[in-house]
Amino acid sequence: MFLHLGADKVIPLRDVIAITDLKSSPSKINDEFIHTMQEESMIVDVSEGNAKSFVITDKIVYLSAISSPTLKKRSGYIAELDDEE
Repeated sequence: MFLHLGADKVIPLRDVIAITDLKSSPSKINDEFIHTMQEESMIVDVSEGNAKSFVITDKIVYLSAISSPTLKKRSGYIAELDDEE
């Protein structure tokens, strides 16, 4: 299976390690991670400068203009609610 990240970029779903939100909950750790990956030339920006999420694979981090919930739905991932709530 594959995951469409936008801008005609499709990656194998088996390579995806994490899909993380970039816009709605800013995080210093995420900012540092993205900065480090940029310094290491390991970022591919398919968001055309409008990144809402990032997708971590084993080799590259992709910035996407598609929200993380939408990418998670496209991947077939369904979050299960905690039964103890």
